[in-house]
Amino acid sequence: MRKTLLTGMLTISLLAASTPASATSGPSWKDRVTLWKYAADTWRSMNAMVDPVTGVPSDKVSGDLKTRAKVTSPTNLATYLWSVISARDVGLIGSYDATRRVRRVLDALERMERHTPSGQFYNWYDPATLQLVRTWPDNGNPVHLFASSVDNGWLASALMMVRSAVPSQTEKAQAVLSRMNFASYYDPDARPDAGTGLLRGGFWPEKPEGCSIEGDYAGTGAKVYYTCHHYGAPGETRIGTYVGIALGQIPREHYYGLYRTFPDNGCDWAWQDQKPVGSWKEYLGVKVWEGTYGYRGMRVMPTWGGSMFEELMADLVVPEQTWAPKSWGRNHPVFVKAQIEHGLNEARYGYWGFSPSNDPHGGYREYGVDGLGLQAEGYTSDAERTQVDPGYEGCRPAQPEPTAYGDGVVTPHATFLALRYAPEQALSNLARLKRNFDAYGPGGFYDAVAVRSGKVSKYYLALDQGMIMAALGNALAGDNMRRYFATQAVEAALRPVMEPEEWDVRG
Repeated sequence: MRKTLLTGMLTISLLAASTPASATSGPSWKDRVTLWKYAADTWRSMNAMVDPVTGVPSDKVSGDLKTRAKVTSPTNLATYLWSVISARDVGLIGSYDATRRVRRVLDALERMERHTPSGQFYNWYDPATLQLVRTWPDNGNPVHLFASSVDNGWLASALMMVRSAVPSQTEKAQAVLSRMNFASYYDPDARPDAGTGLLRGGFWPEKPEGCSIEGDYAGTGAKVYYTCHHYGAPGETRIGTYVGIALGQIPREHYYGLYRTFPDNGCDWAWQDQKPVGSWKEYLGVKVWEGTYGYRGMRVMPTWGGSMFEELMADLVVPEQTWAPKSWGRNHPVFVKAQIEHGLNEARYGYWGFSPSNDPHGGYREYGVDGLGLQAEGYTSDAERTQVDPGYEGCRPAQPEPTAYGDGVVTPHATFLALRYAPEQALSNLARLKRNFDAYGPGGFYDAVAVRSGKVSKYYLALDQGMIMAALGNALAGDNMRRYFATQAVEAALRPVMEPEEWDVRG
């Protein structure tokens, strides 16, 4: 252990010396040591999820690192690829080991069955055999094959990063990526009022139960059944938008088809959380309602549910802060400030960081800050689902504010996502979670803590641990995740689209 720690210290010294000043101006030497230790332990959990035969990660692993889930997804493979690259860049594994791990995942992807016309991967595979999961291992219920625009978006983003992060694997990564067509999700008629379209949630190759829309995939005669919903708000689902535009498969105008908030148009949109304040603007010929919500003296662009990963997961790889300085670059720090305000002062939990996670009370659940979500019944920060309804003037009366909140559920990955925008507060929050709860194990922070009851979800999830590894890679290795994604070609495709927009958000 001493040798590993000394190696880590040397790595931190080299990273600090070689990283541009603008990227090293944040964490101090002492903080870097703490962050490196978090990275080393988090990597241990990611490594424990990997099947030794296939080299593919599972969806999660138990807190003792002994029992892996029997399913995995395209997003899990994406976050594992991120983690391998970050582990290499901060000195946890060597270059040869990292290349070997990446090559094994690419080999597995070549073997995994996918929707042939679109090249899209399905949602669930067996990490031990790489076969499609058709019944849930836990209960035997049927699994209907489904291709998700979000899951495939994350996988494609990771493949795009591999092309520059691991040059010897560029050809293999491109071979998988080149077959993926994100136009398969694009509905050009979804926003006739704006003259552009939206991405569908995904499609089934066979007709499912419930709502679906039969379609002819890209005029090829390949019948698919699309979801009845589209992704209309720019949450974490925007990764599909970024990838599709960067690959030249989706029109640039689609970026402005996403609702920032829904317009203030009488009571037509009164189901949203509150009446937005804003104005109409035009970008790329698309009229956009640039509305913001009020939250405890701030003006913020909300996400769908008010969670941290909706706001900041895409920002791990896409440099929204610099490519969209007057929109996302303004909103991210205010959103983080608002989450901190909720945890410390509104709900008075003493801790903050709310995002979908494993639930300490059982299962998996969406958590967030209700007041930062578009939907009136947004994600809540506590197990009791305590909500705030500010009303919608002239359409829906406001309800009394809660007198108290219940068992607040905090997830550490949300704090790591905020590390860039509130480094001191993030490190303090993590230190207190580690000190005051049984929240830290052999693979780093467990997935979630209910801060009033003290219950802890002692699992490690590939999605959440992968976000932590990406955030730590950015913090310790000069924004490595962003650098690998933001190649010259990708920047040329995305930055001119994102840069002109301006949001009236205020902290």
